[in-house]
Amino acid sequence: MCEANAYLRKDGREELFLENVDRVIPQEDGLLLEDIFGRRKMIKARIVELALVDHRIILEKMEKEE
Repeated sequence: MCEANAYLRKDGREELFLENVDRVIPQEDGLLLEDIFGRRKMIKARIVELALVDHRIILEKMEKEE
C-alpha cells in the first residue's frame, strides 16, 4: 500500500492528523487531505516533510498573516 499518515507538528511534537492519506490537494487557503475511504480534512498548513519510505507526511500550521 502506498498511503501515508499525516502528522501535525506542534511544539516539537507530532500529533496524528489523518491516517491512510491517499491524496494531498493544495488549496488557496491550505491543504485538502483525502484518505483511502474518501474522508476529507482541510487544514491551513504547509508540508514540512514527506518521508515516503516511512509513509509519513509532516505538516505545520501556517502562521496568520497580518
